Amino acid sequence: MVSSRLPFAGRRVAIVHDWLTGMRGGEWVLDVVCELLPDATLFTLVHIPGRLGPRIERMRIKTSFVDRLPGAHRMHQRYLPLFPRALEQFDFSDFDFIFSTSHCVAKGAAASPPARHVCYCHTPMRYVWKFFDSYFNNKETGLLTRAVMPGVARYLRRWDKNTADRVDRYLANSRNVAGRIRSIYGRSSEVLYPPVDIARFRSDRPRENFFLIVSALVPYKQVEIAVEAFRKLDRELVIVGRGPERIHLERIAGPKTRFIGWANDEEVARLYSTARALLFPGEEDFGIVPLEAQASGCPVIALRVGGALETVVSPDPTDPDRQPTGVFFDEPSVEHLIDAVRRLEKIEFSTEALRRHASRFDRPIFRDRLKQILFSEERRLVGE
Repeated sequence: MVSSRLPFAGRRVAIVHDWLTGMRGGEWVLDVVCELLPDATLFTLVHIPGRLGPRIERMRIKTSFVDRLPGAHRMHQRYLPLFPRALEQFDFSDFDFIFSTSHCVAKGAAASPPARHVCYCHTPMRYVWKFFDSYFNNKETGLLTRAVMPGVARYLRRWDKNTADRVDRYLANSRNVAGRIRSIYGRSSEVLYPPVDIARFRSDRPRENFFLIVSALVPYKQVEIAVEAFRKLDRELVIVGRGPERIHLERIAGPKTRFIGWANDEEVARLYSTARALLFPGEEDFGIVPLEAQASGCPVIALRVGGALETVVSPDPTDPDRQPTGVFFDEPSVEHLIDAVRRLEKIEFSTEALRRHASRFDRPIFRDRLKQILFSEERRLVGE
């Protein structure tokens, strides 16, 4: 049984998170961390007040100099080359323990011995490793960015590798990311899947005949494939999310594609609960959205790559007892996605099976395991 006492009570604890600009999968992980370490100081590069859940907003939050630079709240990514310097200007010398949640630079926080640093790693720095071309070498990239970013990326990759040993213990958000941590940092990690708050989602509403995307509108998400596919299919597509790709996507969209922009948690949950299926056309480190959809009884059409392989159950003709939660397509192309849509429409999905599968990732499971890990770190600190 997990103790009702919170770990590190009375200790000086720092939480480090890359930036606080909205509630995505990483922020739902952070939400649990803040629940378990409510007296910690939360360090972040940029904070847009009011964009986070109340548990996070109540924390004592310290921001970097990037937060005060022009336009940082609209487009903080433009200051990417400054992120290592901004992080290293934080002083962690008075803290007994650091917990970072990182997909960019947060894992580079330096603890002062005997303090320990545990990192929940969503991925090694996404922008300069796995997804560099998607961010900086696509049709929307300007000539100046194309010229400058290869050199910047070399500097950031070097910094990222050189600071990998500032972490004493890595937690990976998936087997997919654990493999990257091993190959890039040369470090082992423990897989701890991110939480899905099953209680937030309903699965008892009537299904409507639209398909759904919930995504940032950036190139690596490959939303363009879905927009083009549904123009050809002449089917309803609802897109929730904002980002620099929106203007381009609206230009190529068919008449039955609707862009909602930002939507609050309640509206997204309603859309999950009434959509015919969720489309997940990009490669993700893990991807919390397909599990939120499944918790709502909504099946998933996903590219067969990355974190989706750990969250979506596809049909298996050799296993009649296997209950699918979606279908995969093998190549990021319009034709393969159209084929997947047609295959999905021939399958009768069990709402109960969808929700049962998602419940394996429920928030209490994540919370209890993370609490055990934090207690083990506390015992290490006091020498037990």
